[in-house]
Amino acid sequence: NDDRGEVEDLKERYGKGKVGDVEVKKKLARAINSVLEPFRERRARYEGKTGDAREILAEGTRRARETAGRNMEEILDRVGLFRA
Repeated sequence: NDDRGEVEDLKERYGKGKVGDVEVKKKLARAINSVLEPFRERRARYEGKTGDAREILAEGTRRARETAGRNMEEILDRVGLFRA
């Protein structure tokens, strides 16, 4: 929760037994939803474009394999494995 005043108020009242679990849970749900909303919006944009998402994943996989291959070559060279 970005509202630090609200958080401190809840902590204080909760510690004194003056706030119920339902109020805290509702505020927590609101805070979680505000954090997740950008991810949900992005997911909704891509949901109808599964071909685009698959292309992005395939390209990411290809680039990761290239990088991993170069890294493994460097590692093997540095530790002296598989030298002719």
